[in-house]
This record gives sequence, structure tokens and C-alpha cells, in this order.
Amino acid sequence: MDEKTLVLPLLLAAFVAAAVAVAQPAGPLAGARQLLLVTTGDWDAVDGTLQRFERASEFSAWKPVASPVRIVVGRTGLAWGRGLHPPQEGGPKEREGDGKSPAGIFRLGRAFGQAGEAPASWLMPYLPLAGDVECVDDPASVHYNGLVTKRSAGTVDWKSSEKMWTEPLYRWGVDVEHNRQPVQASGGSCIFLHIWRAQGRGTAGCTAMEEPALTPAIAWLNPARTPLLVQLPRDEYVRLRSAWRLP
Repeated sequence: MDEKTLVLPLLLAAFVAAAVAVAQPAGPLAGARQLLLVTTGDWDAVDGTLQRFERASEFSAWKPVASPVRIVVGRTGLAWGRGLHPPQEGGPKEREGDGKSPAGIFRLGRAFGQAGEAPASWLMPYLPLAGDVECVDDPASVHYNGLVTKRSAGTVDWKSSEKMWTEPLYRWGVDVEHNRQPVQASGGSCIFLHIWRAQGRGTAGCTAMEEPALTPAIAWLNPARTPLLVQLPRDEYVRLRSAWRLP
């Protein structure tokens, strides 16, 4: 075989490999076609913005949806949580009671509300909080980081929980799947998107916004499009944007 005959197949193989690499979705956002991107000024910042993005397929570019909205995170800022992203070095790590919201990439679970039924336009599975849904934040409980009722739990083994139906800020919300599968004791619990008190007033660890900003975002979410939440301080967003294929 002469040199030209040998080189041609090698070049063709390299071209095919490069094309496949471009076509293959990669990174922790693979499969997602809806994204809520939250950014804050730094690890300690309380105020930030949320921007919605969507794409036609997992191979397409992200496109913004609507205008950014103001949000607040935990009263002491952000810390790396436990989600879909690979472990990260540097920065604080989320733990129970630290007053921080989780940074990283997270699935979005059920929408919830204090109404018996979800608004007709909502597509996410809906959990009516009724008069008995609690979120268990006691790390010693087998139900830690779960939304339960005393009836569904069977044995009440927790000493601390959030009574979801009594809090006006939980009139509407979405469950953020942080510290799940498996749940790590004291790894952080009861993380939601919900209504805020005011700009500058941080939460216990959730991400919150005005009700007129929250409800359109929930109505836009579509479980068939695998919506994800990404939360990062600005410098981490810049650092990870290419590797994670962020907008």
C-alpha cells in the first residue's frame, strides 16, 4: 500500500470522529431542552437574576425566553450542592442549616401549591399541599428531605419539618431535586423555587422571586423537555460555561 492510499483512510476516520464528537450531546445538560439559569455576584451574594432558556433539540443553541427576573437565594449565599454536576473543588459545600442555596445543576420535580388544583395551563406534575404536607428537615429522620404527610409516612420519626400549607410564600412553587438519589444526611433539604418576601431578603436555602415572575416560569416548564435548574456565582458560570455547554 502506498503512502497516499494509507493516509486517505486515516483522514477520513479523523473527519468522521470529529463529526460524531460535534453531534454527540455532552456534559451534565445533555437531554435538557429547558433551562432556568440563576446567577449571583459571588458566593456570598443574596440577590441575583434568573433567565429562562430553551432549545429545539439537545444539539441546538440555547435561546433566551422572556426577560431576566430578579431573585434571591439563601441568606448567606450559595454553596455547592448535590445534583447532576460533577464534584467541584473550591467554594463552600452545602450542609443543613447553613442558610445557603445549592449551586450546581438540578432536576426540577413537582410543582406544588396551596390550591386544590394547578392552574389549567401548567404541565408539571402538581402536588396540592392541602392541610398536611410537610417537608422533613430533620437529618435523623428516614424521611429527611422528603415531602410527606403523617399519613403517608406511617411512623413520624422527625422532630423538625416545614408545614407547607401554613407558609404564604409556598402558595406556589417547584420542588428542586437537590440531595436526592441517594439522600445524604445533613446534605441540605427542602429546596424549592417559591415566592419571595422582598429583594435583598434571603431565604433559608431556596430560590425565590416575585409571584408575577414565578407563575409564568412554572407555566412554561414542560416535563417532556427535561427542564433543569442551574445556579452559579458569576465567576463559576464564566469558568464552567464551555465545559457544561451553558448558554
